[in-house]
Amino acid sequence: MTNLRKAAAALSAAAAILIATPPTASATPAPHAPSSHTYGGTLARENFDRLPLGPVTRGRGWTTDTSDGTLTVVPSSTGHGRELRVHTEGNGRAFVVLSDLAPRGNSFWARMRLRVTEFPTAPDWAHWTLAEASGPDSPTLVRPLGGQYAPTDKGNFWGVGSDLGPTGDWTNWKTSTPAVAGKWQCVEFHLDATDNRVTVYLDGAPQPDLTVSTTQHGGTTDDFIFPTFDKLKLGWQLYQSNPAPAAFEMRLDDIAVSAHRTGGCNA
Repeated sequence: MTNLRKAAAALSAAAAILIATPPTASATPAPHAPSSHTYGGTLARENFDRLPLGPVTRGRGWTTDTSDGTLTVVPSSTGHGRELRVHTEGNGRAFVVLSDLAPRGNSFWARMRLRVTEFPTAPDWAHWTLAEASGPDSPTLVRPLGGQYAPTDKGNFWGVGSDLGPTGDWTNWKTSTPAVAGKWQCVEFHLDATDNRVTVYLDGAPQPDLTVSTTQHGGTTDDFIFPTFDKLKLGWQLYQSNPAPAAFEMRLDDIAVSAHRTGGCNA
């Protein structure tokens, strides 16, 4: 009987330990690993499908930056999933902000699908930005996707640009790449730190006229040098006051930022 009592006591103690043990880690959300070490080099990915409809101020791995602008998750215009509505008044801004990117070699690819409802028609030389990359060690703002209204050519044209660095404020727009309103486009850009090169692709096709690099750009005679990137902003900003139209809207979807080209723009 003594042995039976000892065995029963041991079983009771084991059961008490099991009852007192908290749920395992698999029962709670796992912490988000640093993005530069996940998905084979993927730094960020967002298609807005898992976010609730309505105004949004943050998502998984991103925050927002707005002034006279709003960001709203809306049903996809294709009827499948969701997308982001970007709206600004006047020369406002509305951006998704991807922070703490830390790309290997200070180089990365980005892809997104977008549709701008209307580009500016005034004032002359109105300048707009859809993407801006920056870092803590330099004031230089790299704008791999943007453009300008050129009254001399009666249209808006895509261009790569920069501001606040030694090369000054410039947008290297080209008439060979007109910006078309109301059209969905798949846009990619590559920031390659080996020669401070920015290359742009529209619907999978390279746009060599938009390429800039250390010595070939649209600014001063100084070298164009990347900051150490840790932030990428995607959205819309127009810089001049009293533009026409008085408000701007675009749709944004399928964002991917990676150490390698994500592709998918030929689909």
